[in-house]
Amino acid sequence: MVRSCCVKGCNNKSHNGKGEKINHGARFFKFPTWKNSQGPQVADITKRRRMAWVAALRRKDITFDKISPFMTVCSRHFHKGQPAYEMLETDPDWAPSLHLGHMDTTCTDTARSARRGKREQLKNVTQQQVRTQEAGHHHPPEEDTQEAEEGGQAHHEEGTQDNIKEVPETECHLCALRSAEVNRLFDENRELRRELEEYRMSEGFFGDSDDKVKYYTGLPNLATFMALFNFLVPLMADQRKILTPFQMVLLTFMRLRLDLPALHLAHLFRVSPKTVYRTFNDTVAFLYANLKRSIVWPDRDTLRSVKLMPHQFVEAFGHRVAVTIDCFEIFTERPTNLKARAQMFSSYKHTHTMKYLIGITPKGSICFLSKGWGGRTSDKHITQNSGFLNNLLPGDIVMADRGFDIQESVGMLCAEVKLPAFTRGRCQLAARDVEETRKIAHLRIHVERVIGNICQKYRILTGTIPINMILPCEGEDVTFLDKIVTVCCALTNQCPAIV
Repeated sequence: MVRSCCVKGCNNKSHNGKGEKINHGARFFKFPTWKNSQGPQVADITKRRRMAWVAALRRKDITFDKISPFMTVCSRHFHKGQPAYEMLETDPDWAPSLHLGHMDTTCTDTARSARRGKREQLKNVTQQQVRTQEAGHHHPPEEDTQEAEEGGQAHHEEGTQDNIKEVPETECHLCALRSAEVNRLFDENRELRRELEEYRMSEGFFGDSDDKVKYYTGLPNLATFMALFNFLVPLMADQRKILTPFQMVLLTFMRLRLDLPALHLAHLFRVSPKTVYRTFNDTVAFLYANLKRSIVWPDRDTLRSVKLMPHQFVEAFGHRVAVTIDCFEIFTERPTNLKARAQMFSSYKHTHTMKYLIGITPKGSICFLSKGWGGRTSDKHITQNSGFLNNLLPGDIVMADRGFDIQESVGMLCAEVKLPAFTRGRCQLAARDVEETRKIAHLRIHVERVIGNICQKYRILTGTIPINMILPCEGEDVTFLDKIVTVCCALTNQCPAIV
């Protein structure tokens, strides 16, 4: 089948009359379709793009609703040799713009007629002004009629000449008014575009507001968000999505931060709820793969440096404290499976939960995070089977709560656990135990502050997680909730430390 370009004056074809292929370097692209079934944003932008293509070609036989499926535009009319992605409206190749056959303006009879009519209108205005001035003068006496007529004729000629000289000034005034109106329209258009970009949740959404960034993403300021975004964008797969990379990241952050329903986000980003779910799942998986490395256990030299070891820990236990650990639980829906229901019921929270072991450095940054365990699992079992002990070195001190009965496991690694003193069965603690417990409680409280900070920043962790999020991901040994918790902890590490 022979494909030909429908642009005026373009003779590019894919084959000649004999069926032989010509123009090997040229490619042919069909007109963009109007996708009115994929949400209002997609429908709006695809409609504008189709109208832009029709307007660019300027052919009377091509309208928005009257385009043959065999009509194509060749690659000669695009800067990069092909149309841009439909969501990149600012790209010069969003519509054809080169060699369109009508870019050079020519003087037509219609233009001449318009200019002639404008001159006649100015001439009529001038004559009307002359008649008005004549009517305002007094009539001369009868004896001086001839002189008055001669003088009046001379005055009429002079007045006519003066008004003819005023015609260019009138034209300049009209031009100035027209120019001022054009500038006003340009400013209004620019302001409306800015508001539209903000409404679309595009890259200008935050402006220069750090408060806006903190509210919608949990990150401290715009510079931190843009540094993280610029790090992530080159790692994203080059796939044509309905939303831009910025919108994908922003949508995910807003869902993590504010726990907004999918339908609400669908209205904000003008897409379908199905697109919101798919975008959130894909972006969380992408963030998990690239940000989980920020939760890292520092080496001993770095850990014991002056910058990472606050003086409170040095005064209490020297430079030996390596980590402070605790577990936190996230509410989930009630499983239908009886065995899962029993494993996930937490006697502490009196509901079904998923439990995570978290460890922080003395400075307050998260250095360890386990996978999720059922709420019934003990803190001791999680600590011994989550891989936490593999990070300890001889001489390290681990600070924990009373529920972590791991002295034997840690002692086998020549490390030490600092726990508050047990009061059960004892009427009074010794003075030494009281002082030791006070020191431990004063320093161990930081891990609870970090847990509270994570849950406060990302409210999705404070809600009730649906069952489908705690099922293992396909081909992986982690759940989707594990990925969400890891991403939230990694983002929290991008914020200033609490200690």
